[in-house]
Amino acid sequence: MDRRHFLSALGGAAATAILTPEIAQAAAQMGQGGVDWQVAFADLETDVPRTGMKLVQGRAPQGLAGSLYRNGPGKFHRPGGSVKHWFDGDGLMRAFRISDGAATMEARFIDTPKRRADAAAGAVITPGFGTPAGPGAKIRNNDDVNAANISVMPVNGELWALWEAGSPIALDPSDLSTKGIKTLRPDLQHVPFLAHPRREAGGDTWSLGVNGKQALVWRLGPDGAVKSADMLDLPVASYIHDFTATKTKLILVLQPWVQDRMVMPYNDSFTWRPELGTKVLVVEKDDLSKRRIYELPSAFAFHYGSAWEETDGTIRFDGCFSPDSRFATENGKALMTGTWKPQGAAILNLVTLRPDGRASMESTGVAAEFPRTDGRVAGGPRRYTVHATAAAPNAPLFHGVASHDWKTGKSDAFDFGIHQLMEEAVFVARPGGSDELDGWLLAPSVNTKAKVTELHVFDARRIAAGPLGTWRADRALPVSLHGAFVRA
Repeated sequence: MDRRHFLSALGGAAATAILTPEIAQAAAQMGQGGVDWQVAFADLETDVPRTGMKLVQGRAPQGLAGSLYRNGPGKFHRPGGSVKHWFDGDGLMRAFRISDGAATMEARFIDTPKRRADAAAGAVITPGFGTPAGPGAKIRNNDDVNAANISVMPVNGELWALWEAGSPIALDPSDLSTKGIKTLRPDLQHVPFLAHPRREAGGDTWSLGVNGKQALVWRLGPDGAVKSADMLDLPVASYIHDFTATKTKLILVLQPWVQDRMVMPYNDSFTWRPELGTKVLVVEKDDLSKRRIYELPSAFAFHYGSAWEETDGTIRFDGCFSPDSRFATENGKALMTGTWKPQGAAILNLVTLRPDGRASMESTGVAAEFPRTDGRVAGGPRRYTVHATAAAPNAPLFHGVASHDWKTGKSDAFDFGIHQLMEEAVFVARPGGSDELDGWLLAPSVNTKAKVTELHVFDARRIAAGPLGTWRADRALPVSLHGAFVRA
């Protein structure tokens, strides 16, 4: 498929909680579980100005200074109709700023066409990942439905709020104000840019724009300028939320949640086909025609760690795998009615792709999500994966932080207990340090008992010792998805 047809196809593809019986049911369910987890998924009605956080434990380590930016859904309900899936809430950018041992918190909604249209209608009329279109929805292109609510990427003095099926939206890092949709190249206006780009250590950034069995491969320079944008044919129209990469190769995991129609909401376009198994497509960065396909058992994953290639050509990477797509199709919706359905947690697995064509998945048995690595070793050999852990039996998400040592097979973990819902931990290198994980982890959480947001800092190589320091805000922000740190 050429670029003109790809863009045309994309254009067609783009075509305070209200008390309900479901919410009443949720209240009863929360009472039985003992954890009021819905506080982490409640609406934020207005922006939050920069406000000091209280240091409630320990202190900030010397040398830690900068801003942790985090993105995620922040508003879900409107009087005339609400979102049907967690992933469809209005994008909300948060900033935790650390300086001289003190911390502040602020949050601001991203000014998207979707948010403006829904606000004007007094109802969620814009379709999304799991929300159908409402009366009066006007969809001209992908960015009319762009929630800008998944992750954030610092680029050349800007913040780019990222979604998986639209353009980046640029923000001002100083006050989180929206600058507008980022058109990366005039002939590629509104083409998707994944929420999980892969940044080479000190080099270029790679991303994908996926449409069915085709993907546009973006390559950006360190300044965010497009260096190339080339088409890649895929063997199957799989759901792709994330991908991974070595120094020389791109690796796409094509799981058996397959797009076999085009309808709204988007997740209704996919069918779980476990009989197909999972395919892993490996392509050379410098020549996308050089490719190889590996076969794995059926599994589902949202997120993967950075990949590396060994001297004999063996490729390894980790991912947080589940047996099926149930969270995407069911529990992401259940969160919006407070009716969480217990399901098995995603498990950290190591995938190995061998030169002779064999592929395997090795389970650690450790519950895990949001895998992160030390960005200084991205694409190269590494030893550690940082992740959320300790799945809550009666609540969504996790209540612990851990790192997994792939050399020893051991886990270094800290469990906060059932009243903390942990967000993704972000690694921050210690100034002057060079060893892997020589630095700190910044990990926000929602304390469901105190009904506040907290920010924890760990020594990244001594997680089990507990936080070095914890700051507490005066309110709870909705739980976020992904973040990035910018050093002061």
